[in-house]
Amino acid sequence: MPESIAPFPFWIVALDYILGVVMWTLIGRAAMSIFLPEDSDWFFMRIFVKATNPILKVFSPLTPGFLIQPLVPLYVAWFIFMFRFYLMPWLLGYSVMGMLSFPLESDVTRFLYDVLYPGQ
Repeated sequence: MPESIAPFPFWIVALDYILGVVMWTLIGRAAMSIFLPEDSDWFFMRIFVKATNPILKVFSPLTPGFLIQPLVPLYVAWFIFMFRFYLMPWLLGYSVMGMLSFPLESDVTRFLYDVLYPGQ
């Protein structure tokens, strides 16, 4: 485990990874809905819709009725972002968590840097 997140318990990092994947999946669905209808036959759109519908159903009491349907996944992703960036560090007693605010994105960025700039 990288030294930036090593002092944190495994369950915190795992929870953030799960929330990060859910957040980015919702953002992906919102982005794809710009170009494709929700009931599209395209494989990836069907997977995104099937994976995110239960999450959207959980958040439906918090979703305002005036939002157009393609923006609802983006609205729910915003809630998850707020939880990851503000509430999770506060609940854990940290005023600033640094890299732990987004360990999933940090690891992906580190991986891409290593692939694109090997040996640096």
